Amino acid sequence: MTVLDRLSIVASMNKLNCGERTAVIAALVEGNSLRAVARMTGVHRTTVMKLLCDLGRACSEYQDKVFRNLPCKRIQCDEIWSFVYAKEKIAR
Repeated sequence: MTVLDRLSIVASMNKLNCGERTAVIAALVEGNSLRAVARMTGVHRTTVMKLLCDLGRACSEYQDKVFRNLPCKRIQCDEIWSFVYAKEKIAR
């Protein structure tokens, strides 16, 4: 799907206003599930998923531009490792 196709689809459907997007993102950041966020905000689950994908892309682009040549000597990844460890434990 080209950008032009996507823009024409987006123009023809309802859009979330800034307050609704903020409420959805805040609920996701707090750790709520997709279904819980949909119930809490009244936004359809697939719309929440699309917003989450758009947000992920925007964050990725931002980090790719800004996080360059950092003078870091140590990076702490506790949350990432605990998540991976939990997944490995369940997979056994």
